[in-house]
Amino acid sequence: MRRPLLACLLACLTATLPLQAEAAPPPLPDRVVIDAEVARLMGATQAQGLALAIVDAGRVVHVGAYGKRNAAGDPLLPDTVMYGASLTKAVFAYWVMQLVEEGKLDLDRPLAAYLDRPLPEYTNFLTSYPWRHLAGDNRWRQLTARMLLTHSSGFANFAFLEPDRRLRMHFDPGTRYAYSGEGLLLLQFVLERGLGLDVGAEVQRRVFTPLAMARTSLMWRADFRPNLADGWKEDGSVEPHDERSKVRVAGSMDTTIADMARFAAGYINGEGLSPAGAAALTQPHLPITTATQFPTLQPELPPARRRPDLAAGLGVVVFDGPQGAGFYKGGHNDSTGNTWVCVKASKRCVVILANDVRAERAFPRLVEFILGETGAPWRWEYGEMAFVR
Repeated sequence: MRRPLLACLLACLTATLPLQAEAAPPPLPDRVVIDAEVARLMGATQAQGLALAIVDAGRVVHVGAYGKRNAAGDPLLPDTVMYGASLTKAVFAYWVMQLVEEGKLDLDRPLAAYLDRPLPEYTNFLTSYPWRHLAGDNRWRQLTARMLLTHSSGFANFAFLEPDRRLRMHFDPGTRYAYSGEGLLLLQFVLERGLGLDVGAEVQRRVFTPLAMARTSLMWRADFRPNLADGWKEDGSVEPHDERSKVRVAGSMDTTIADMARFAAGYINGEGLSPAGAAALTQPHLPITTATQFPTLQPELPPARRRPDLAAGLGVVVFDGPQGAGFYKGGHNDSTGNTWVCVKASKRCVVILANDVRAERAFPRLVEFILGETGAPWRWEYGEMAFVR
């Protein structure tokens, strides 16, 4: 956006998206009807716990928690701490945009310029950082914050998923989308090492505290333990909550549905950002050219088979649908299913945190039930999953 060429490219990309006549947003169901539909869908999926928030016209209008938080049967509550998973990435990008607006970071400046030595020479800071593996491939010097926030680094999702557990670049940076948590961790490293920022403390100060997210953190806090959600896996077994001891912006956030409702409202209203900065987060920065999100390094589809309105924003995925432009972000592990879907024109959002991964099969139906048809790319996100209706 700062550079004329990039601004032109973004404008051209936006111009190629198909124009749809925006439908008026449907009336929101009332609380009793929503509660009944949640109960029905939890029964259909066997999900043991699910929390839901709704934002309308930029205001939180519904927060609910349903089912259990653990195998003992303790109830899931609006202030129960749950695993945020990859919703962390959207929170991180929101804070990064604040740095951009303050001139501390340029989205398009090579990240090498912020470091005091070549990236592969950093070998002893955190054992999980595999930057040394990039020695001999100077394409790392091309990487920018925009590329990492749009998942176009060229990395696999994580280095430990490579057959030899070594980080490598599978394509030239910035040329295509391939989901990579490793890329977000690299940006975290650059902000910590190059700018001297304590990422966990800064996100707390700049995002969680202003938005009154009192029970949210990028790492474990002991005060979470009395009201904490464990999770249920696909086979129905229970997985204890992971007490994450390190800040990892790819997915270490603990939060509650009440706090995520506040974040969703603050985000859709652009709090803490200029109108231009807030808009930049959900602009189409890079086309998405694969049939599904996972596996991350799958071949690109032929142009005629691609969904032309689907693109990477900064930390979120953007799309166009019957109600106009929207964006979403998912989060997942073996016992967690999360989603956050927003329609920009009406400033309506649905946030779902589920401490049972089986609940994901109900997400398309539940979001549609509340918001109407949005155009959210469920098949791209979940592949061949058998959804319930």
